[in-house]
Amino acid sequence: MAQDMEKTNEFKKGLEGVVAGDSRICLVNGEEGKLYYRGYRIEDLAQNCSFEEVAYLMLYSKLPNKKELAKFSKGLAKARKLPKEVIKIIKLKAKSANSMEVLRTAVSALAANQPEVDKLTKDEQIGAGISLIAKMPVIIAFCNRLKKDMEIVKPDPKLGHAANFLYMLYGRTPSETETKGMDMDFVLHAEHSFNASTFSVRITVSTLSDMYSAFTTGIGVLKGPLHGGAAQEVGAMMLDIKNPANTDGYINNILSQHGKVMGFGHRIYKTYDPRARILNGMARKMSEEKKDMAWYDIAQKIERIMQEKKNLYPNVDFYSAIVYKQLGIEMEMNPAIFAIGRSAGWVAHVMEQYGDNRLIRPLDNYIGDIGLKFVPIDSRK
Repeated sequence: MAQDMEKTNEFKKGLEGVVAGDSRICLVNGEEGKLYYRGYRIEDLAQNCSFEEVAYLMLYSKLPNKKELAKFSKGLAKARKLPKEVIKIIKLKAKSANSMEVLRTAVSALAANQPEVDKLTKDEQIGAGISLIAKMPVIIAFCNRLKKDMEIVKPDPKLGHAANFLYMLYGRTPSETETKGMDMDFVLHAEHSFNASTFSVRITVSTLSDMYSAFTTGIGVLKGPLHGGAAQEVGAMMLDIKNPANTDGYINNILSQHGKVMGFGHRIYKTYDPRARILNGMARKMSEEKKDMAWYDIAQKIERIMQEKKNLYPNVDFYSAIVYKQLGIEMEMNPAIFAIGRSAGWVAHVMEQYGDNRLIRPLDNYIGDIGLKFVPIDSRK
């Protein structure tokens, strides 16, 4: 017998448009295509601030002065060292698992090196968060080098967050443009309101679980192709197209079959994603410097077609894929790069949730049977 009960609560599939809580961290204005981190325009932050400055803003609700930034950056650099046990795990799994799976396992293992993880004070929780922000790029860099049978490159405490990550990947000091491209990408991915992974982080700590559990949850959610994996799918599309001359036919074929063109459309933005607009400029600059315009030219053609035929605009993943390509980052790593940037926002949301906590426990809209007659096991067909 199908359930026939009056619905007393409004149901929104995927929780679309549902407000789930108050926050002072981020404002996404989807109608106007605007994004603010703690009140600051993303354009100002992306062009003028390092990731360290934005991470400080996330954690302490203010942009740092020079002295505060120097102390914070020094603390991040000092926290990069990985425990030997975690390095062993990375070496064991680097070849058999993808980067996000290695990251998820390594982050979970880091909790074992944090005594009484469930009893940390507020300052200790922030310290754990800073440690995770610092260590995630190291985990990914080590994993990438080991996948390619290369010796791992230890962190350089003299280099900033983005430059050090690229140094550990390359085995050389990155150029100024490479560093700015990576730094900008981290800034643009640092925070984005109650997105799927961030909301999962808040759900985890609403049970009064710990920072490491929250990050492990967030990484697992971000791993999905509809969230952190979208840039990887954009890269695969670019490889399929190969030449700008093939773009129109390729995209029109997808649209004629009512398929999805990756990197376009967004649950929140109804116009141009401001992060995509910023990365568009960086992707062009990097492509020109590398004298490799193919992907960028393909992207421009795709953007024109999608606006003309579907009235859809690119999201952050679309131009991220080109930036990653010009940085020499393999597509398999793309979701992990997203996670490195988003780590700052996750720490901010963990602390905000702790500060005014209530267990997150929504209702469901039950549509199954009710009142079925019980049949003993011996009589069941």
